[in-house]
Amino acid sequence: MTTDRTENARAVDRPEEASPRAARTTGASPGAGGSRPARPRALLGARVLLLLSVAALTALFLVTRIPLGDTLVYRAEGQAVVDGTSLYDFVTTEWKLPATYPPFAAILFVPTTWVPVVAMKVCFFVGNLILLAVLVRLSWRFAKLPQRPELVLVATAAAIWLEPVFQTFVFGQINLALACLVLWDLNRPKGALGKGIGLGVAAGIKLTPAIFIVYLLITGRVRNGLTALASFVATVLLGILVLPSASLDFWTRRMFETERVGKVWIVDNQSLQGMIARAMNSMEPGLVWFGCAAVVGLAGLWLARRAVRAGLEEWGIVTVALTMLLVSPISWSHHWVWCVPLLALLCGERRYRAAAALAALFTCRSFWALPHHGDLDVQLPWWQQPGLSPYAMASLGLLGWLAWRLRGGRPQGRTVYGAMPEPRKSASEARSAK
Repeated sequence: MTTDRTENARAVDRPEEASPRAARTTGASPGAGGSRPARPRALLGARVLLLLSVAALTALFLVTRIPLGDTLVYRAEGQAVVDGTSLYDFVTTEWKLPATYPPFAAILFVPTTWVPVVAMKVCFFVGNLILLAVLVRLSWRFAKLPQRPELVLVATAAAIWLEPVFQTFVFGQINLALACLVLWDLNRPKGALGKGIGLGVAAGIKLTPAIFIVYLLITGRVRNGLTALASFVATVLLGILVLPSASLDFWTRRMFETERVGKVWIVDNQSLQGMIARAMNSMEPGLVWFGCAAVVGLAGLWLARRAVRAGLEEWGIVTVALTMLLVSPISWSHHWVWCVPLLALLCGERRYRAAAALAALFTCRSFWALPHHGDLDVQLPWWQQPGLSPYAMASLGLLGWLAWRLRGGRPQGRTVYGAMPEPRKSASEARSAK
């Protein structure tokens, strides 16, 4: 018994020295990369919880008849491509929404015209459920968390109710798809064939992920960065080939018309510009926002580079994501699905209190609870500003904390766990290798 306890303790303190006997005693599987088999009851309970969460979301959508308005915009864009009509002159839905994405995205939306509207909305709803599960799984691996299926299922069930994720379902948005594409591509092995292509495609669909191309270049991944850039350029060229007139219109005029996307001061906009507009009680923050965005953008990229040099690659990626959301003129609340890998990363470092606090912040919907109809968004007193701009303020706080953590060029405090250990060879495999 004493020997077993000694080996078990060694397995906890130094997994690489754990013997196969200790692994059997603890119930862990050697070479599982920190994972262990899920207990049947725990796994069943997690599955039931996920099923209940999905059922509650589905019932809510059916009862309230949520319109998934953005899916209708995507369909209208695809229809414009099919019909050969102007892509950027129409508005659709009762909210009079225009097309705002590059022509390449409109080409990808053509399949939405092949099915009835109801079927299309169901596809978006189910597709976003699948993409959320994929994002949680990617975030789990990204944060080097133990590969326990029951925990991943519970996390997915809970993530449905994070405000950015929930709003993505409400609007039928594509944010989860873009986050999955970027996170998957960035976490592929350095020498992986075509690494960067996924990132370039994401930037071709929606311009904001292009900041990750800059990140790759300034952190020395020049080959991957150039691959991503080439992929992005390919999406632009495809758009020009298929939609020459729309491409000229977008790249010379429409991409600069922020007002087409929406009003910058409304509470939905959780970017730096939205925060400044509401704090200044101004609908046009102008040069003040531009100057702040330039400082935050440069500081964010600098911090990301320092994080990578300090061995905190994961924090480098999250820092770029937060910087992207802050400096973008408009970052609707549903754009902030990057909170999922952020929360996973905090849990991976065992910063559970910080993760719980941020999870509460991304769930409480404080800016929806405050008066925000008409121009009331820019008429609220100073003490309500944190409730109006929680995502932007929390992100600025996180960037400040990371700067403190990286002071002196080395990470202070707890560091991100290293890469998952390679599967240990059995005794017979070791002998055969010799």
